[in-house]
Amino acid sequence: MRFRIVLNPARLLALVAFAILEPAPACAQLRQAFEQARNRMVDEEIVAAGVTNPRVIDAMRSVPRHEFVALASRQLAYLDIALPIGEGQTISPPFVVAFMTEAIDPQPTDRVLEIGTGSGYQAAVLSPLVREVYTIEIVPSLGRTAARTLRRLRYDNVFCKIGDGFLGWPEHAPFDKIIVTCSPEAVPAPLVTQLREGGRMVVPVGERYQQILYVFTKRDGKLVSEALRPTLFVPMTGRAEDSRRVQPDPANPSIVNGGFEEVMGDPPSAAGWHYQRQVEILESNEAIEGRRFARFENTQPGRGSQALQGLAVDGRRVAELELTFAVRGRDLRPGQTRTQAPLVALTFYDEKRATIGRHAVGPWRGTFDWQRERARIAVPPRAREAILHIGLGGGLGRLDLDDLSLRVPHGR
Repeated sequence: MRFRIVLNPARLLALVAFAILEPAPACAQLRQAFEQARNRMVDEEIVAAGVTNPRVIDAMRSVPRHEFVALASRQLAYLDIALPIGEGQTISPPFVVAFMTEAIDPQPTDRVLEIGTGSGYQAAVLSPLVREVYTIEIVPSLGRTAARTLRRLRYDNVFCKIGDGFLGWPEHAPFDKIIVTCSPEAVPAPLVTQLREGGRMVVPVGERYQQILYVFTKRDGKLVSEALRPTLFVPMTGRAEDSRRVQPDPANPSIVNGGFEEVMGDPPSAAGWHYQRQVEILESNEAIEGRRFARFENTQPGRGSQALQGLAVDGRRVAELELTFAVRGRDLRPGQTRTQAPLVALTFYDEKRATIGRHAVGPWRGTFDWQRERARIAVPPRAREAILHIGLGGGLGRLDLDDLSLRVPHGR
């Protein structure tokens, strides 16, 4: 049965407060609201985005994501976004969890190793799909909290450990499948050793803000790789992150592939951009720069049509940024609300990944030919990273973008 409700965060908060005073009736209402929101999330953000495995879809419908986030974030639990869980870490967006789960092709007899327990949500999704889940978290406080949550919710085939996940769990090897939910620069050798012959491993590999999600299959003792899509996972904790050979430059933030000339996959998606939804990379002489541009198109109010890119920026060293790009629109208009509208936005985060500022260019309405946009953006002093969001933002119509550039003005 499809639920077509609009999640109202204020109503969920009210129900949470009411549940404290009147537990029985309020809890029933709250469970129903969460279930409806969860079904809507699965329909519109997971199935519509291309996940097809029916067992994975059923697991996403059954696992209560709100139990794995902080109480203050529960009204946001069924939006397809990452949410902070403490210690500078986040719970992955539901689509990412579903996509990675589908990529390993989970079977009822599988023994799965997960690296990076985090909140425990990924392990909970795996639990009904496989025989056993072994999950490792390097941050002790997160590992203990996740273990308590998984025990309380009776995911009895999930076994938790606190330690360095890149060393694996050799006493329980070999594993049929491995999921790595933090991003190494290269696949750690112990995980290759502990993956059984013919097994599959899904890993986001690459630089801190430029990663590609790969699925590897072990054949004759070696990994055969298949690139799936660009992605962005939060930086890891520990020596592996600090010893990366390629480090970001937070004093000189810039946009990667702002002209959409580099593509991957078939149909082509833009390299360097993650979480692409309802976007097409077109090769045409209409492009402002080079041969390609990005086209975002949406006919359903509120549905996502977007692309995102993360970058490092240090507000102690950068006071201002200059953002430039070319934009063209056709029949552009808001979605369900005026805030759901076509725009280009830069959101800043502090060292704990809390949102501390946002600057948007737009929104645009109507139909117009290519035009140049330029914006000066003040960087909050506490900023340590940012995410650039481009697209329709839940609005309607067709938006073309090209030649995006971000720089520190006058070399400052």
